[in-house]
Amino acid sequence: MKTATPILSISGSDSTGQSGIQADVQTIAALGGYALTAVTCITSPAMGRLSLPSEIVVGQTTSIINSFHPKAIKVGLVTDSETIRLLRNEVIATNRLVVAPGIFDADGKQMIDDEAIKAIARYLIPEALLLMLRCKDAEKMLGLSIKTDDDMLEAAKQLQAMGAKWILLRGGQHTKGRLTALLFNCSTFQFFTSYNTEGWQKHGVAGALSAAITVHLGKGDDVPTAIRNAHDFIHSQVVYAKEALPSREGLGGSKRSIDLYNTFVSLVAEHYRKAHDVNFYADKLCITPRYLSQITDKTVAKSPKQIIADYLMSEAKTYLDTTRLTIQEIADKLGFSSQALFCKFFKHQSNTSPREYRSKM
Repeated sequence: MKTATPILSISGSDSTGQSGIQADVQTIAALGGYALTAVTCITSPAMGRLSLPSEIVVGQTTSIINSFHPKAIKVGLVTDSETIRLLRNEVIATNRLVVAPGIFDADGKQMIDDEAIKAIARYLIPEALLLMLRCKDAEKMLGLSIKTDDDMLEAAKQLQAMGAKWILLRGGQHTKGRLTALLFNCSTFQFFTSYNTEGWQKHGVAGALSAAITVHLGKGDDVPTAIRNAHDFIHSQVVYAKEALPSREGLGGSKRSIDLYNTFVSLVAEHYRKAHDVNFYADKLCITPRYLSQITDKTVAKSPKQIIADYLMSEAKTYLDTTRLTIQEIADKLGFSSQALFCKFFKHQSNTSPREYRSKM
């Protein structure tokens, strides 16, 4: 305890141990932190969810903060609006507050009522160093629809206007077969992507990720570094975007090649608006284009060029399906130097023009 970093998790208890306080304790301990807890509610398969009285929740929190002075605090599931209001006066004891309320569970069921959502927006978000929400949560909180990368950016701007310094939006599913995340603050933003739509939506993964980020913040990482380190940990412990295949030989079975592939896909998500060239991504990875081609071929049986093209096509179709942007405006957003080049690319990939594709919708 003397050498471990004290980290406080304020969240619900899950008797299965797959999420909530129990999972946070495991994650914090695995990363070398000293896990401190304040339980807000009790959940079990037989009993459902029972919220604890606000005085008990706040009493736990006050005692822990006064006695152990946690280096960072995570606020997870809190179901009572009055408890949320009172907690605000306690969590301001840290400048490393992660707010990850989880409005909906993995099955899409709303876990907290509308009054609690309003209380989170009013009392906790203004104090947050980092606010973590799934896109579905953000849609509920903001009353808007998130169907494109631009929608995610707009949601992040509105959430930051509520007072949070950094926003991490996760679980964007506006492109088939892919999850999109966005890290945003007033001066920068970065998109991430994963094709492992099943792995990153497993029950408990979001909570484990927020706990891991909180630990790294408590150890002194800045927000982007904490997220990167936490992501790597959860990625290695819980999910891989592509798993090694024991039956295959060579690059396809190596952890390094899988990690490089996953990093490549994340770089595409970050830079697709301005970079369509394989050499750009190979340089970012500090490998040759040929080696990158070997990695993608062994991992997903596609060339790097095709993976970039698939990403651009997914974004293009999303814009065509869900917005009224002109073809020229879509071409600009996707980094094409002209509408003609965009239309040529689109037709080569789909055997139809953007205008024809949109007319069939």
